[in-house]
Amino acid sequence: MIRVITSSQNSKIKLVRALLGRPKERREENAFVVEGVRLIEEAVNSNWGFRFVLYDETLNERGELQVESLKSRGVDVEMITESLMKSLSETETPQGILAVLEFKQLPIPNPPDFVLIPDQIRDPGNFGTLLRSAAATGVQAVLLPPETTDAFAPKVVRSGMGAHFRLPIYSMNWDEIKEKTNGLQLYLADMDGHSCWQTDLRQPLALIVGGEAEGVSEEARKLATQKISIPMIGNVESLNAGVAGSVLMFEVVRQRNHK
Repeated sequence: MIRVITSSQNSKIKLVRALLGRPKERREENAFVVEGVRLIEEAVNSNWGFRFVLYDETLNERGELQVESLKSRGVDVEMITESLMKSLSETETPQGILAVLEFKQLPIPNPPDFVLIPDQIRDPGNFGTLLRSAAATGVQAVLLPPETTDAFAPKVVRSGMGAHFRLPIYSMNWDEIKEKTNGLQLYLADMDGHSCWQTDLRQPLALIVGGEAEGVSEEARKLATQKISIPMIGNVESLNAGVAGSVLMFEVVRQRNHK
């Protein structure tokens, strides 16, 4: 008979709540939460460290295969009630599975030649989009300044769609960022900048993308060596950070692969 967790006071349930809620808890526990079958699969395929997995009876067949596979690998897997899962879930329609994963940092190439710096990005959807595009374009490191939201917050992880398992993501102060990007051209995404189509992006570079509300910080402006912009034909004031950063990252790829 399968033991089912029913109490909200269970230590695993309390840990999940804490990790979902606060960056401080994620840092202290060195762990974060992923939810849904696809993200569990991404974590498995990336050989990520699992602390434990929780699932409920609504889990689909694809998810059940993952549960059996994880159990066979010795991962701590437990069933919980559907109501408990709903109380933990960050989505309107939970998929019936979540996991607490160990936090680890992938290595940064030395020296890197393609770095993303999301500065003062607060919207989790835009942040996740940036990370997803960074993974798709071969960005070698994502350096997070102090005013950017936590990359391992639940909504950012969800919208990143597995990018967290492929990208070296490091929180740094500006002195550390300056040191890590030494020798790179630092391009600041700015509406008043030089057209990205007419800028040579084949050289080693870091791309700074600011948040919609406040743009980039003064520290980012001081660090940048050049401003670049995306030419727009329509009468649009600006693109959101996720779209703008994605366009620029793919322009880097286009130029570097152009024969």
